[in-house]
Amino acid sequence: MNESPQQKVQPKDWVPLVRPFTQPSVVRSVRQILTSYLPFLTLWYLAYRALELHWGLTLLLDLAAAFFLVRIFILQHDAGHGSFFKNPRANDVLGFVSGVLTLTPYGYWQHAHARHHATSGNLDKRGVGDIFTMTTEEYLAATPWQRFSYRVYRNPWVMFLIGPIWVFMLSYRLPLGYGSDKPKVRASVWWTNLALAGLVALVFAVFGWKAFLLVYLPVQYFAAMIGIFLFYVQHQFEDAYWEPDPRWEYLKAAMEGSTYLKLPRLLQWLTGNIGLHHVHHLAPKIPNYRLQEAHDRIELMKVAPTVTLADAFRIAFADLHLYDAGRDRLVGFRDVAAQARAADAERRSGERTVQ
Repeated sequence: MNESPQQKVQPKDWVPLVRPFTQPSVVRSVRQILTSYLPFLTLWYLAYRALELHWGLTLLLDLAAAFFLVRIFILQHDAGHGSFFKNPRANDVLGFVSGVLTLTPYGYWQHAHARHHATSGNLDKRGVGDIFTMTTEEYLAATPWQRFSYRVYRNPWVMFLIGPIWVFMLSYRLPLGYGSDKPKVRASVWWTNLALAGLVALVFAVFGWKAFLLVYLPVQYFAAMIGIFLFYVQHQFEDAYWEPDPRWEYLKAAMEGSTYLKLPRLLQWLTGNIGLHHVHHLAPKIPNYRLQEAHDRIELMKVAPTVTLADAFRIAFADLHLYDAGRDRLVGFRDVAAQARAADAERRSGERTVQ
């Protein structure tokens, strides 16, 4: 078997290739802030005024505003990687302000997201900043209740409809999980909550409760749904890279564990080029507005799996929820259903024997 291009390339070879693209431009960064924040605020206000005409028009404008909120999240995302501005303080200010708008405590998210980049596709370091994925062995060894819970968690309707409420509106309000033992991480949650309380109070005072229920909350919900969808399809495809330590490799995790989600030009712009996820995972210091340039000019980037928007919807609703080490791919619950029944029968038989 021929070696793949990424097997032949060592860090000393690819780091110089990406370094020229890691320099942010103040002009381009400021322009992105203006083309993200101003349309978002304008659409938000138009959605509010549309309440006087019809709630259906308001919801359409809510959806449009949500895409710009996703774009604002990408600015926060770049700031968290220190790639949006050269000045760390400028990155942190932008990240915090954007995090209040996106319901995401900047420092808390930044800490967990760095872990995600360092461990994506690593079977021994799952569960932080990612969509948790069981192996087939773990699933078969789990109790029926544990399997049921996992199936509910991985159900696409739960993931994309309830997930936005659970992750962004509820779980981010408490400093729990990875990094919660660090005072700086905990403080980011409380400061974000305080600023968020002020923002919600302002919405109520200036625009009223209808605007809160029919503009503010739907915009947040739609944006979170889009964000979870994008993150899911960029790491949960059939041949996604998974390896245990010490076989796990950073380069392969980026090129084989992340997709190049090739979106229509408008959607690519609205989502801040995050579809070029393989480039971002390889070199998170590249600002989002230089990802396409890096992809086009670096031959190594061409090996990543390319998926279209239609492919992405198929991935989102496919039965691909368990990593099978023997086949080196994601498989579905149906693939192991017979084994699961056999494991349950064996467990019941063992329990009767003990009794």
